[in-house]
Amino acid sequence: MSAAWIPTLCLGVCLLLLPGPMGSEGAAPIAITCFTRGLDIRKEKADVLCPGGCPLEEFSVYGNIVYASVSSICGAAVHRGVISNSGGPVRVYSLPGRENYSSVDANGIQSQMLSRWSTSFTVTKGKSSTQEATGQAVSTAHPPTGKRLKKTPEKKTGNKDCKADIAFLIDGSFNIGQRRFNLQKNFVGKVALMLGIGTEGPHVGLVQASEHPKIEFYLKNFTSAKDVLFAIKEVGFRGGNSNTGKALKHTAQKFFTVDAGVRKGIPKVVVVFIDGWPSDDIEEAGIVAREFGVNVFIVSVAKPIPEELGMVQDVSFVDKAVCRNNGFFSYHMPNWFGTTKYVKPLVQKLCTHEQMMCSKTCYNSVNIAFLIDGSSSVGDSNFRLMLEFVSNIAKTFEISDIGAKIAAVQFTYDQHMEFSFTDYNTKENVLAVIRNIRYMSGGTATGEAISFTVRNVFGPIRESPNKNFLVIVTDGQSYDDVQGPAAAAHDAAK
Repeated sequence: MSAAWIPTLCLGVCLLLLPGPMGSEGAAPIAITCFTRGLDIRKEKADVLCPGGCPLEEFSVYGNIVYASVSSICGAAVHRGVISNSGGPVRVYSLPGRENYSSVDANGIQSQMLSRWSTSFTVTKGKSSTQEATGQAVSTAHPPTGKRLKKTPEKKTGNKDCKADIAFLIDGSFNIGQRRFNLQKNFVGKVALMLGIGTEGPHVGLVQASEHPKIEFYLKNFTSAKDVLFAIKEVGFRGGNSNTGKALKHTAQKFFTVDAGVRKGIPKVVVVFIDGWPSDDIEEAGIVAREFGVNVFIVSVAKPIPEELGMVQDVSFVDKAVCRNNGFFSYHMPNWFGTTKYVKPLVQKLCTHEQMMCSKTCYNSVNIAFLIDGSSSVGDSNFRLMLEFVSNIAKTFEISDIGAKIAAVQFTYDQHMEFSFTDYNTKENVLAVIRNIRYMSGGTATGEAISFTVRNVFGPIRESPNKNFLVIVTDGQSYDDVQGPAAAAHDAAK
């Protein structure tokens, strides 16, 4: 007789245990890789086995205790102290998304901040397994689907010819609305994909302009196009006024920081998307951005119709927000439909770094006047050496109509204005004029020369946003007082 049909007599309480299929509690944990993310495990609860020897510095972890599902499961487990870097079993619990994920340094891993994600997870210590935690997924363990695990993706270096730190400042106001907001995100995703994001290529982040600006993710959060596209998709519509100027200032001041992932010597760019018109002043915000070394690009969509012009603070807001109105820093699309053809031209602009001369740096935001000693004690040959010295300094600066400006005065007992700040606005012309300065010869009155230069060279450009410097090149003692005029020059510069 079959065991299933053996009659059983029970007195009182009868507990009959019949064999059945092994449940999830007894199942072998799923072998995963170092970089398997929470969103890759589509279960409310799952037991996984992390390999050993994962590189801690390559883990992407967002949050603390509760982690954004874009985080590495093994990275989160090490961060929380559930396992060590030698690997081991981990139990993963799916959780709802949240608004903010904090940044905490724990167990050799610095987790990162993230403003919002749709799903989360947490980790606890898993049950022991007979499987050994090695550097690779155990070959006998398969995912529930029966599919073979994907090979661990390599970190892509990206497009090295377009190495830039880029912030996309998107319009999240009621001007654009939910539908066009989603179309805008699609366009930004296409641009991000074509840029060639990678560890050695462009890094991107995203800020949303609305009533109050919000940094959605930073430059350091993602270094692969796949993760960036997923993050863009997760961004929710905020609504409110299109305070683009406020958002641009916030981006320049808070987004482009070393802690947020800015790299040294890499062009900083913000691409500002404006649907219709801004509700505040972006001219001042553009100036602030350039003071922080940021190149501003304006992408305007759907210009105001005649009936709406009365609501626009300044109809030429695009021209005033960019540092040079030459068409390079501005881009217009008629609407958000059929925008694929606009992706490549915009990417080409963002990757043309030699034209990004609008950010304010020491090399392009100064007025330098050279006060050159032409007295008899110098001599003609030494005077030529002085001119060569001045030329070598001048050639290091980005001289232009909106950049650095150079002036020169030669002095003996008298003063001669060789050229002013407004005479030449190209480096080639300035260097040519310096080479052709003729030696005057005479006495030395440095104090009078300082006063002359402050009055006649710096006086006319008193309203210039550039910082002023006076460089005195002389070979010896002056016959007049220098201390008083020098102190007056310092006071005039305050």
